[in-house]
Amino acid sequence: MKSISEIALKVQASTTLQVDALYKSMKAKGMDVIGFTAGEPDFDTPDNVKEAANTAISNNHTKYTPIAGIPELRTAIVNRLQSDCGILYTPNQIVTASGAKHSIYIALRALLNPGDEVILPAPYWVTYAEAVLMTGGVPVTIPTTQGDDFKITAEKLESAITDKTKLLIICNPSNPTGMLYNKSELKVIADVCVKNDLYIMSDEVYYRFIYDGKDFTSVAALGDDIKERTIIINGVSKTYAMTGWRIGYSASNSLLADVMSNFLSHSTSAPCTISQYAALEALSGTQESVSLMCKQFKERRDYIVERISKIPGVNCIKPDGAFYIMLNIEGLIGRTLGGKLINSSDDFALTFLEKGLVATVSCTGFGIDNYVRLTYAASMENIKEGMDRLEKFIDGG
Repeated sequence: MKSISEIALKVQASTTLQVDALYKSMKAKGMDVIGFTAGEPDFDTPDNVKEAANTAISNNHTKYTPIAGIPELRTAIVNRLQSDCGILYTPNQIVTASGAKHSIYIALRALLNPGDEVILPAPYWVTYAEAVLMTGGVPVTIPTTQGDDFKITAEKLESAITDKTKLLIICNPSNPTGMLYNKSELKVIADVCVKNDLYIMSDEVYYRFIYDGKDFTSVAALGDDIKERTIIINGVSKTYAMTGWRIGYSASNSLLADVMSNFLSHSTSAPCTISQYAALEALSGTQESVSLMCKQFKERRDYIVERISKIPGVNCIKPDGAFYIMLNIEGLIGRTLGGKLINSSDDFALTFLEKGLVATVSCTGFGIDNYVRLTYAASMENIKEGMDRLEKFIDGG
């Protein structure tokens, strides 16, 4: 029998979804487990969005749509990008897809030839590296540290560029670190990309969740040269608690948008029609739910950071945005916790789930060890109990 694709064999399952699946399996068995794994807001989809979906069904908006999405939705995306980010696109530069993850994959399909190198500042969202491999590219990581707020510099970027480099991927604010590149930090990175004729994929899916009065800047807003080379990735999953509705989108130059649409036309076609009408309402209707979520996320962030600061053996930095905490467990390496010797973040995450009944995500899949990621897209009640269990787990070790 002939072998299957060598490209496919390089791809690993999502570590975040694997851990989340184990957590859900334990929960289904009646175990009292708390989940800090998947980045899924614990809020309900806003009522006006659900009503829009029901109206779409009642009005028989259940047929195929244009491949890149209904014109009204693409226009709403244009308006939101202009209003929030000060960037002017046209509807034909917007391509909707079945989630932001899908948009990333299609954009990489449109950009990469086999062997093209893609620079990933580490830690990075686990899907970036796997999606690059899935499309025949070569991930090249730039390590960052907690001391530099997990952000790369222009010098580090320049040193990683070769004649095979095609693209830089950033997430701003970041999953998994929650850190935010400010305007001046982005400008020097953008200048390097323009100088070396690189594309930049900017995953901005968390841009509405930024705290402490800090300002968000989209890299595409820094000038025409970098905008032409930028592919913005976004979606409605996080901002509007619509993870299961599966609507993502990209904004790019017209050529890339056309190529992405062509790929979609022969693969998934347009995303769910009903979800498109729901996303239209989410983007163009009241934004009150977003403000409420942001306020509550900040309160949860502040609480969890304060609790961690009082637990010996672990620490973290306060994230600027998104809804993740990078828990530094370096002080626990070599210790025995829950009856098991902890030699890595994989050991810690598995043992904490099995013995402490709290699910976290080891950051080895994010390109860094000695850290686990916690999400505060969870109720305050669960966060408080989870921190109690963390403290008990470490003290009991």
